[in-house]
Amino acid sequence: MLIPINRHLFLDDSEVEESFIRASGPGGQNVNKVSSAVQLRFDLSRSRSLPEEVRGRLARLAGRRLTRDDVIVITAQRYRTQERNRQDALDRLVALIRRAAVPPTRRRPTKPSAAAKERRLEAKARRATVKERRRATPERE
Repeated sequence: MLIPINRHLFLDDSEVEESFIRASGPGGQNVNKVSSAVQLRFDLSRSRSLPEEVRGRLARLAGRRLTRDDVIVITAQRYRTQERNRQDALDRLVALIRRAAVPPTRRRPTKPSAAAKERRLEAKARRATVKERRRATPERE
């Protein structure tokens, strides 16, 4: 089954691996019996669904969620049910890939206009005269 990322990009769900672990935090006796937390793993280096440039940006965006083996690990334990945690982990992975799918906008180097340069020089000259007038002159002493 394919997971839609955007109009042009789809992720094969066979590339996403889920394992269920016990969630930490409050929950009473139930927390020791039920593995409701989800650990989602996505092998970035073996992914055939994502283009190379998206994989590079995704590796940078993943940060500490990326292991040395180029596997993105997302742990979801926000909710009490396993199903909602599964959906939460998948949603977070899709959101991360969506951010990586957007190419960064190139910076266009610009130059200040002639009027802006003139205004800057006038402001500097005004400031210089203000400071010049503050100086002690021999007559004032």
